[in-house]
Amino acid sequence: MPFRKEPPFAHGSLPSSAIVLVNLGTPDEPTPRAVRRYLKQFLSDPRVVEIPAFIWWCILHLVILPFRSGKSAAKYRTIWTKEGSPLKVHTQKQAALLEKTLAERGHEGVKVVMAMRYGSPSLHDVLARLQAEHCQRIVLLPAYPQYSGTTTASVWDAVFAHYAGVRNVPELRLVRHYHDHEAYIEALRTEVEAYWEANGRGDKLVMSFHGTPKRTLMLGDPYFCECHKTARLLAVALGMGADEYIVTFQSRFGKAEWLQPYTAQTVQDLARQGLGRIDMICPGFTSDCLETLEEINMEVRQDFEAAGGKEYHYIPCLNEAPAWITGLAEIAEQHLIGWPTILTPAQRAAQKRDVQVGAQHAAQLGA
Repeated sequence: MPFRKEPPFAHGSLPSSAIVLVNLGTPDEPTPRAVRRYLKQFLSDPRVVEIPAFIWWCILHLVILPFRSGKSAAKYRTIWTKEGSPLKVHTQKQAALLEKTLAERGHEGVKVVMAMRYGSPSLHDVLARLQAEHCQRIVLLPAYPQYSGTTTASVWDAVFAHYAGVRNVPELRLVRHYHDHEAYIEALRTEVEAYWEANGRGDKLVMSFHGTPKRTLMLGDPYFCECHKTARLLAVALGMGADEYIVTFQSRFGKAEWLQPYTAQTVQDLARQGLGRIDMICPGFTSDCLETLEEINMEVRQDFEAAGGKEYHYIPCLNEAPAWITGLAEIAEQHLIGWPTILTPAQRAAQKRDVQVGAQHAAQLGA
C-alpha cells in the first residue's frame, strides 16, 4: 500500500514525547443526523458487534440507525451543556490538567492531547498532527481502566491501522489497563468518602460497570474479572464488607444475554427489599457521559423510585477531581520511564548541542 507523505523534517528540533488520552467518543451535536453519523461509526466496529458482517449491516442500516438515532439524540439533549458533550468536555479538561501536572512534576516537554475512538477529534487526525509536529515518542492512554476487546483493543486497531500507512513510525507505548492501580483506587476512594462526608452514607453501594455480551467472557475477555477486582479493591479501601456493596452491569442492548446482574433490575430488587437509600457509582467511567448522566442518574433512578425506593444518590465520575489527575500522572509516569522527559540543565544543554551539530552536518550535505 502507498505510504502517506511524511512532513518536512525540521533540523534543529528536539525530540518530543506525547501522551494521547483516548476516550470512546460522542456525537458532535445532540441531533439525529450527528448521532446517526456517530452510531454508524461506533456500531460498524467488529470489535463492538461480533455478528456476521452482512447480517449486521442489514440490522444496523435498516433498523437501528433509522429508529435509534432520534431517540438517542433526545437523550443527549438532556445532558448537553453550553460547552458541549460532557464526555468530550471532561476529557479535554483532563488532558490539559494532566499536561500541567506532569510539567509541575518535571516533565516539561511532554504534550498531552485528547482523541476519540469514534467521532472527533479522531485518533487518525490526532496522530497525524503529532507526526507533523515531529513527535517521536507516544504513550496511548485509554480512558478505560478495565481492559476489554470491545474498547481497549479497538483503540489499538485504530492506532495500528493509522501507522500501517506511515513510513516513519514513532516509538509507541500502550497502556493496557489500570483497573487495580493504587492511584486509580485511591482516587475512587477519595471521591466516595468526600461524597459521603457531604451527603451521608446509603444502605448499599452499587458499583455499575458498562455491560458486554456474556459471550465475550466465555471467549476469554478479562473485562468481567477486572471489574470485580476494581470493586473489591475499592470496597477494601473504603473498609466495606462484602454485604455492603454489589457489582452490576448496565447498558444492555439486544436480546442476547449480557454480563449480570443487570443494574436496572438490581436496583428495583433492592427497592422492593425495603432498602431506603442506595448510593450509585460507575467506576469504569472516568468521565461523566450519556451512560452515567442519563442512563444511571435519570433512567435507573426512576426504576428505583418506581419500585418503592426512597433515596437514590449518584456519585459523579472522577472527571477533573484532583486525586484523579494526580493518579493519571502517576500512571503516565510509569509509561514514560526511560524517555528523556526530565533533563538536568547539563543534559538539556548537551541535547541541544547534539541537535545543532546534526543540523550543521545536514546543511553541509545540502539537506
